[in-house]
Amino acid sequence: MPRVVRFNVTPVKSTLLHHPQEIRLEERGAVGDRRFFVVDERGRRFSGETKRPLLPIRAAYDAGSDRLELRLPDGIVVAGSAAPDGETLVVDLYGRTVRARVVDGEFTEALSRYAGREIRLARPEVTGAALDVRPVTLVSLESVAELARQGGHEGPLDPGRFRMTIEIEGVDRPHAEDDWRGRRVRVGAAVLVVEDPVPRCVVTTLDPRTAERDFPTLKVIKAYRGPTERGQLPFGVYASVAVPGTVRVGDPVEPT
Repeated sequence: MPRVVRFNVTPVKSTLLHHPQEIRLEERGAVGDRRFFVVDERGRRFSGETKRPLLPIRAAYDAGSDRLELRLPDGIVVAGSAAPDGETLVVDLYGRTVRARVVDGEFTEALSRYAGREIRLARPEVTGAALDVRPVTLVSLESVAELARQGGHEGPLDPGRFRMTIEIEGVDRPHAEDDWRGRRVRVGAAVLVVEDPVPRCVVTTLDPRTAERDFPTLKVIKAYRGPTERGQLPFGVYASVAVPGTVRVGDPVEPT
């Protein structure tokens, strides 16, 4: 039976991933995941290659004290209140309008100095609004291993490059999760409804820890899977949360 092997969450979208032993899934996704996101000087979200400087930043958020800490790759650590105290923004996130406010303090100065351009930290007015198209994403390690094989990669390929909420293993073939579309899947105490495949972008070609380009992910997916009718390159699946619950590493994954 398939089982959960790893979670990938982070309090600030596009920063270094955390791998807790358990997460709580609610209607809007994993509690605490992608609580903040970053925008440029014009209030636009970072996407594609522009995310690259963000990937090695380690973010830590304490909900009890509402404090955020960012550890930058250059050794600078900036921490302080995560209360929004700056400009109000209206941001396009995956085709939906999200209202947010800038969390200024020392974050803007530190992030902008590190990246060499203006970067601002934003906090959505609605918790969970900074998540992807759907609140949960899922991929099997069998799919990742097949991608590595098709691309002639020696050794394991880090699945963290896909930044999926839940990684599983034990399916009977690569991309078996695609066949769960429209089905309910029990994962620990939660129940998900699997939806469309996830279209991939250039970030998946980067090592998730160093942000260095290390694998031609998109070229390989296109070569052995082909694009969708919309020209997208699918890998892994979206899911919504039908029944909230706690999910732990090792929990069974049971399609119904």
